Amino acid sequence: MLRTRPARLLLAVLASSLLLPVLPADASSAAPRAKVETWATPGSTAITVTGHGYGHGHGLSQYGALGAAQQGLTWQQINEFYYPGTSWGQVTGKLRVLITADTGRDVQVVAERGLKVTSLARKRSWRLPTVAARKWRLTAQGDDTLVQRTTGSRWRTWKKVPGEAELSAPDRRLTLVLPGGQRRDYRGTLQSVAPRQGRRQTVNKVSMEAYLRGVVPQEVPALWEPAAVSAQSVAARTYAAFERSHPSAAHYDLCDTSQCQVYGGADAEHPAATAAIQATARQGLFHEGRPAFTQFSASNGGFSSAGSMPYLVAQADPYDGVANPKYSTWATTVDDTMVEKHWPDMGDLLSIEVTARDGNGDWGGRVTEMAFVFEKGRVPTDGDTVRSYLGLNSDWFTFSVAPRQKGPAR
Repeated sequence: MLRTRPARLLLAVLASSLLLPVLPADASSAAPRAKVETWATPGSTAITVTGHGYGHGHGLSQYGALGAAQQGLTWQQINEFYYPGTSWGQVTGKLRVLITADTGRDVQVVAERGLKVTSLARKRSWRLPTVAARKWRLTAQGDDTLVQRTTGSRWRTWKKVPGEAELSAPDRRLTLVLPGGQRRDYRGTLQSVAPRQGRRQTVNKVSMEAYLRGVVPQEVPALWEPAAVSAQSVAARTYAAFERSHPSAAHYDLCDTSQCQVYGGADAEHPAATAAIQATARQGLFHEGRPAFTQFSASNGGFSSAGSMPYLVAQADPYDGVANPKYSTWATTVDDTMVEKHWPDMGDLLSIEVTARDGNGDWGGRVTEMAFVFEKGRVPTDGDTVRSYLGLNSDWFTFSVAPRQKGPAR
């Protein structure tokens, strides 16, 4: 499931949370809260966390889209519900996707007839010769690129290409050989780029519609209701267009993991998802003339949360719980030691406090401010950080506590 641009800042958020002040256990907060929820945790305590949703809850709920489709909404109506205030427009062009699994020092592809290499600097192409070869590769030599082939023993250089380079095939589909020998098919071209002060990286340059064929079945089950899969297609297409206008780096627009959108290339394609994508061809959502930041998550738990854009609104969602037994409401139990290990110098956990919520839904909504009170002080934090520390599904949760059951005597 998607982890969006704010999720890429998670490490920074976690790091900053460790710098929050530790207050004495008897110190009062800067300002009194109208309602502070407190759970005492004396001795060995089992902490049951009950919550709603999975993910940040901004924008489209994937399970909500499924429920809406089952209730008869079209993909247009689903997208308009989850992104109010946006308008429809055309999204076209190509994307540059970082292939994070290709961590080697070269770009290797399976040999096939008609392969071409193109100098990105000179915009000049050469057809690779029809010679005995199992694989071809691009590897850096200074600022230029060596084009080499192998029959399985050693690499032989065929040509040095000025600057960085890319490989392409007549059918616009290449088989990339990853470190360890695993193979993956990608549409479009495969580029060998060397960012400044960094190692060479592999970038897949691909058309928007071909890219979606490798994304949508990774984000939602392809055999869900077609309207739900089509709604996901619009959200993914628009999100990619937004990222392209705010690229992750100079040499690529977005990555292929859940930090951006999960992209599996041609191997991930599914006919049902492809049909749903084609039903929405080139359709995207815009705000003030630019692609919208169409964040989405697996489930909002019945109430979406406000995001960073005016169309990412907090609103009740009547569709999220229709076909969502797994994430609509969930519960998990941890013990006090799981909390204590994150602040090992603070002593025993004495209590848990929730001091502020967003005001939407059960228990007053998602946790925005909370604290753990230990023997040696009070540690302020927030729901999203606690979600990460305890492996919770979302930041919309509440607590209950009970004495921890001891194991049988030995």
